[in-house]
Amino acid sequence: MTPHTPRGVRPSGPTDCPGATPPAPGQSAFARTVALSALLFALITWQVVTRGPLLRADERLSRAVVGRGPRPVTEFLADLGAVQVALPVLAVALGYALWRGQRLPVLAAAAATALVPAVVVPLKALVGRPAPTGPAASGYFPSGHTATAAVAYGGAALLVGACVHRRWPVAVALVLTAATGVGLVLRGYHWPLDVVGSCCLAVLLLAPVCLAVRRAPGRGTAGRPPPPR
Repeated sequence: MTPHTPRGVRPSGPTDCPGATPPAPGQSAFARTVALSALLFALITWQVVTRGPLLRADERLSRAVVGRGPRPVTEFLADLGAVQVALPVLAVALGYALWRGQRLPVLAAAAATALVPAVVVPLKALVGRPAPTGPAASGYFPSGHTATAAVAYGGAALLVGACVHRRWPVAVALVLTAATGVGLVLRGYHWPLDVVGSCCLAVLLLAPVCLAVRRAPGRGTAGRPPPPR
């Protein structure tokens, strides 16, 4: 018997985040990405706290690359994660998305950004990792600059990408976040694992933003209802 809604005809929901109407091939990929990020963050944190073999490899890598590259360039890249640089970019994206009627995604992105210091600062105090170079100090894991860059640029990219229906904003956000991490490591401001751990943490903080963007009515059409199917 032919079903009333054949599989080849039945419309599917968004495919990039959980909660979509089946079939949703991107649902499991999104869930795996979030789960893998959580697992990696837990693993890296455990290695840093217990000074495991991964930490020793991290320290060797840091000593090999610190000071490489032109200082003005690496300093500029590291500064991409400063709140004075990243937050204005996010603010512009928040305003644009709000103007396009994306209220829930805007709230989710703002909340994710506000959670960065609320999560990073206590973790820094608990882990107490020393600095790669310079005077003795602690509180370098995870990297606050990397988390700020990843969440601010990533949140902005998700908002703008949903409004213009393009994927290039996400690519730009990835490049900016990677550039920030490279600058921080080359300047000796953070260990490589500080940066990688913050990127994993940022994925967890941005997951609700992705969900909000995908479930927002109209998907960037200034509040207009989605077209009939």
